[in-house]
Amino acid sequence: MLAYDYPLLGVFWTITIFMMWVGWIFAVIWSFIDNFRRTDHHGFAKAIWALFIIFVPVLGVFAYIVSRPRSLAAA
Repeated sequence: MLAYDYPLLGVFWTITIFMMWVGWIFAVIWSFIDNFRRTDHHGFAKAIWALFIIFVPVLGVFAYIVSRPRSLAAA
């Protein structure tokens, strides 16, 4: 009975949206962890990045991931 009420593509769409949500949560948590572990900037810069990630989530995480250096060993 449930198979007729919830088609296969509906299940696929639900799983896809759920995995995208999990990926987003992972990206936000990773950004916070990476921000506070970095040694190349200090308190004020860390606070600004954290506020940017909290108050402008999509743009904040994207900007943080794009702007961070590739390797902290080189910095």
